[in-house]
Amino acid sequence: MAKSAPVPGRPRSRDAAGLPAVTPDRIIDAALELTARHGVETWTLRQLAGAVDAYPAVIYHHVGDRDTVVTAVVDRVIAKYELPDENMPFRDWWRQFLTNLRTVFMQYPGVARRVALNGPSVQAGGPTVDRAMRTLLEAGFDQDEAAMVCRLLVSQACLFISLEDDQRRAREAKDKISAGWGAPPANPELSGLATLNESVQGRLSDPEKNQDYFAELFDYAIDRVLDGVEKRLEEIRGS
Repeated sequence: MAKSAPVPGRPRSRDAAGLPAVTPDRIIDAALELTARHGVETWTLRQLAGAVDAYPAVIYHHVGDRDTVVTAVVDRVIAKYELPDENMPFRDWWRQFLTNLRTVFMQYPGVARRVALNGPSVQAGGPTVDRAMRTLLEAGFDQDEAAMVCRLLVSQACLFISLEDDQRRAREAKDKISAGWGAPPANPELSGLATLNESVQGRLSDPEKNQDYFAELFDYAIDRVLDGVEKRLEEIRGS
C-alpha cells in the first residue's frame, strides 16, 4: 500500500526534522547552561523552550513550571560540589566544604541566593546535610544547636556569594563607587576614613589584588564565623 502524502501545514515529527527527543534531562541540561550564562533568575521559559527546539508547553509537560525547572537546576548544581573527608576536624571540614560550595555556586549566578532563601531539596541536599550535621554533633553541639549552626554557616556563605553575584553584574556602578571611596576625604580630621581610603586605593592600584577581593572577603567572613562557632563550643565543653 502506498504511503499517504503528508498533510500540508501539519508539523513534521522531531525525528523527521532531525531534532533530538525532548526529555526532562535535556531540558534541565539546557536550563543549567542558561543559568551559567545569564543567571538563574534571568532566563525565561520561552528561551528554555528555544534552547531545546520545542514549545513552552513541552517544558510544562516534561518537567513543570519555571519554579520546578529552577529547583531541578539547583539540585544539579548542588550535586557538583565535593564533600570533604568526613574524618576531618569539624572546622577544617566546614572551611573546605564552604570553599568548595563557593567554587561551584559562582559558576551559576543566583543559585546561592535560592539556597539561602529556600535551602536545597531533600533529595539533593540530604547527603550534604547529613554529613554537615554529623560533624557538628560529633564536635559537641546538641541536635537543636547543631541545626542552628548548620543553617548559619550555609546561609552566611550563600549570602556572600549572592552579594558577589550581584556586584559582578553591576561591575560598572561598583567600580565608580569604589573609586569614590578611594579618593582622599575632604576633611583631614577623618582619620578612619583616610585609613580606609589608603586600603581601597592600594587595592584599586593592584589589578591582581583587586580581582581577588571577593575571595578574600569570603574567606575572612567564613573564618570569623567559624571563630565564633569554636568559641561557643569551648563554652559548651567547659560547662
